[in-house]
Amino acid sequence: MSATVAPRAGEDRQGVGLASTAAGSPEDSQGVGLASTAADPPRRELSHLEVLESEAIHVFREVAAELEHPVLLFSGGKDSIVLLRLAEKAFRPGRFPFPVMHVDTGHNFDEVIEFRDRRIAALGERLIVASVQDSIDSGRAAEETGPRASRNRLQTVTLLDAISEHGFDAAFGGARRDEERARAKERVLSFRDDFGQWDPKAQRPELWSLYNGRIRKGEHVRVFPLSNWTELDVWSYIARERLEVPSIYYAHEREVFQRDGMLYAASPYIERQEGEPVFTESVRYRTVGDLTVTGAVRSSAQTLEQVVSEIAATRVTERGETRADDRVTEAAMEDRKKEGYF
Repeated sequence: MSATVAPRAGEDRQGVGLASTAAGSPEDSQGVGLASTAADPPRRELSHLEVLESEAIHVFREVAAELEHPVLLFSGGKDSIVLLRLAEKAFRPGRFPFPVMHVDTGHNFDEVIEFRDRRIAALGERLIVASVQDSIDSGRAAEETGPRASRNRLQTVTLLDAISEHGFDAAFGGARRDEERARAKERVLSFRDDFGQWDPKAQRPELWSLYNGRIRKGEHVRVFPLSNWTELDVWSYIARERLEVPSIYYAHEREVFQRDGMLYAASPYIERQEGEPVFTESVRYRTVGDLTVTGAVRSSAQTLEQVVSEIAATRVTERGETRADDRVTEAAMEDRKKEGYF
């Protein structure tokens, strides 16, 4: 008859040695001490930017898996530049599972258009250009006139037409909640009805980062992976990743004129009024878009580090300081978004 042999000290009942524990080490529910061995890697907490990056990559992958025909909106601005980098990290070494699209007003900064084409060519991705000029020529949109004329609002028609034409059911955008009060109301997945309209009172909960992407025919969803980022986060990430940005984001000499406390680029697209002389100033841009509504700020920041320091010290949002289209009314952005704006 065989005898039962008790395990030796330091072994479990299968004879496998257990690491001895130091005083005060955690114990399991049976009171047996458990300790990390010297071979275990040290624990490291993720940095703030790493957490944001991980969340955004998760959003990209979830939407690409759940929706049939997404598209990534790219303007050549800093936020969409970060989106491109995050898409690379989400899907490389494969191609993006969606095309890239720019809604072009025709009144953009030359430096931004040059950067757009060069960046997309370097990535080897497909670029769709949806033209506001084409919407005007076809009678889908009416050109504004006068000193305060802009094509910015006309982008809504062009965007919705392009989404319908290509059958996109999701559109990634670079909007952030810290930009403006209407965008602060929006979820990561922002649903649009079959007219492309947004209802701020009808949004789905996103508890524990769980996203419900179910839509009906004709509907689509706008997706904002950078929702929880701030302007400072964006610039800190650009600096960390050493990403190239259009030259207008750095201080440079430019001919400008002043209107309503903002500096606008002297351009044939803007009709100046009496008392708006042109002068040369050292400026840079905090955001890029239609140049007829985008103001510059006085600056001497010529490196990424200097831009980050400048943004860290400011107390005015980029849109509040440089976007005329948000000053039309108190609810200007929300009104545009209800119509289908970005």
